[in-house]
Amino acid sequence: MTLLHDLTGAPPGMTTRSLLLRLSAIGVVLAAGAGTFAYAGGWLSPGALTPARIVDRLEEVNGRHPGFRRNHAKGLCVSGRFAAGGAGARLSTASLFAAGQVTPVEGRVALAGGQPYAADAETTVRSLALRFRLPDGEEWRTGMNTIPVFPVRTPEAFYDQLLAAKPDPATGKPDPERLKAFFAAHPESAKAAALIKARTITSGFADSTYWGLNAFRFMAADGSATPVRWAAVPERASAPENAAQAARADKNFLFDDLAAQLRQGPLSWHLVATLGRPDDAVADATLPWPSDRETVDLGTLTLTGAEPETAGHCQDVNFDPLVLPDGIAPSDDPLLSARSAAYARSFTRRAGEEKSPSAVAAAPARGAGL
Repeated sequence: MTLLHDLTGAPPGMTTRSLLLRLSAIGVVLAAGAGTFAYAGGWLSPGALTPARIVDRLEEVNGRHPGFRRNHAKGLCVSGRFAAGGAGARLSTASLFAAGQVTPVEGRVALAGGQPYAADAETTVRSLALRFRLPDGEEWRTGMNTIPVFPVRTPEAFYDQLLAAKPDPATGKPDPERLKAFFAAHPESAKAAALIKARTITSGFADSTYWGLNAFRFMAADGSATPVRWAAVPERASAPENAAQAARADKNFLFDDLAAQLRQGPLSWHLVATLGRPDDAVADATLPWPSDRETVDLGTLTLTGAEPETAGHCQDVNFDPLVLPDGIAPSDDPLLSARSAAYARSFTRRAGEEKSPSAVAAAPARGAGL
């Protein structure tokens, strides 16, 4: 009995019956813990939508490309800084919003889709993912896209939409009947698709506006919470893509242009928060907020360099939207936890795979004079 007493931490005088009761209690705790992990992994509910099934669906639609992200597979690492203007300090205790605070930033520009060697196209959604390194080891990670709303409201709808929009190998386009059925089942997605289609498509990464899409909450020092959505608005005047750009033979022209622009000098965006009201939708990313909502310029994001994806750069960063500093909290949007879990699953898979060189092999760029 001495070994059992040592393993359980039971006092030497405990009876055998008491010891067995303690072991039973430990077993119940362990079983409950295992059950929690099994439930989270979907093992006890094979019909449930799990992170693994979402990543599997992405692979089904885009093909398997070991070592690459399962979505936004084609990308380029960027780096720079965020200089706070101080206006956000009344809304959030996050240290990066304090007046005069300059926070180093690393990130990634990318194109939506899971094919890392696809040619750049003007209509492909562009993205900007950022990792802010705050003092005291805190981080803020966020992913933004060049669409004003998200095309679906729930993880389940996202899963269905992926298959509905899968191109037919014979035509290179989605099956119209399958898309029609999806939109009939998800009328909110049909409205969102119309807003996305009506957006202005600019000439490149540098003059694009990137929307955060999901709602969050800024937590103030007095305990008040403000629903917010943010966007990175370029200082560079937006210009529509012209016919000459679209006709270029360079299949990486969007990335090559950005690297060339950064070699000429820094590029800047204003991080602008839109403040929601109590009746604004915080759990439905397909719905835009009214245009009259108050906006606050939080500060200036400046990109100063770009590097091809390699080990040690943004290739190894999981831009999990729920990595948040004190002062920023998630909303009730169900897409947030789904994104976080699916990103983790994708990261785990690609981390264990051998990675081929990125299609984007632009020469490293550093802003002039920096």
